[in-house]
Amino acid sequence: MKTIGLIGGMSWESTVTYYQLLNRMARQRLGGLHSAKCLLWSFDFAEIEAHQASGDWQAATDAMTSAAQSVERGGAQCIVICTNTMHKMAAEVQAAVDIPLIHIADATASLVKARDVEKPLLMATRYTMEQDFYKGHLRDRHGINVCIPDDVGRDVVHGIIYDELCQGIISPSSKQKYLDVVQASLDQGADSVIFGCTEVGLLLSQSDLAVPVFDTTELHATAALDFALSG
Repeated sequence: MKTIGLIGGMSWESTVTYYQLLNRMARQRLGGLHSAKCLLWSFDFAEIEAHQASGDWQAATDAMTSAAQSVERGGAQCIVICTNTMHKMAAEVQAAVDIPLIHIADATASLVKARDVEKPLLMATRYTMEQDFYKGHLRDRHGINVCIPDDVGRDVVHGIIYDELCQGIISPSSKQKYLDVVQASLDQGADSVIFGCTEVGLLLSQSDLAVPVFDTTELHATAALDFALSG
């Protein structure tokens, strides 16, 4: 089994999910006492969030590349960035190491294409919804064109991520707000939902929606374990 290098803590609430998924899936596939071989670099998210909020993406990139190099030196055989938003600097992180980066959008695209949907709704941070690093990756590499909520909906989705989910707050009223955002987009032609932030799956699941759901955290962890167990 190869060693998976996790860059997490952004937030740690969803990094916990990665760790649980990887180990549960390893046990399911291999049986007995098997678990996933992992190295974890976990950030103080307050520092990363400050770079995001101020638009200092160079400082964020420097932190991410340094973390990737650290886990590579520690023996990791791949890099997994445990957040959608910080795939903004995925190319720079990949260039800084000699081991492969498993891109969360690639892992997501495989299932989106398999389900043959045409207009998935992307629910994520404002950075991921509004900038092109994630939407463009899906479009240019996989031919997937996503839609995003309207401006009010984007405010709702982004605010709940940072003010609640990243702080461990799970609120039924916020779940309803998310469902309202989804329904408004379905009414405008969306036919599925991408949980484009690793925290969204803490609030919603497939059981809440009648349309296909693509949980990027689960899909990314699956891709990482597939790599770790590959020949």
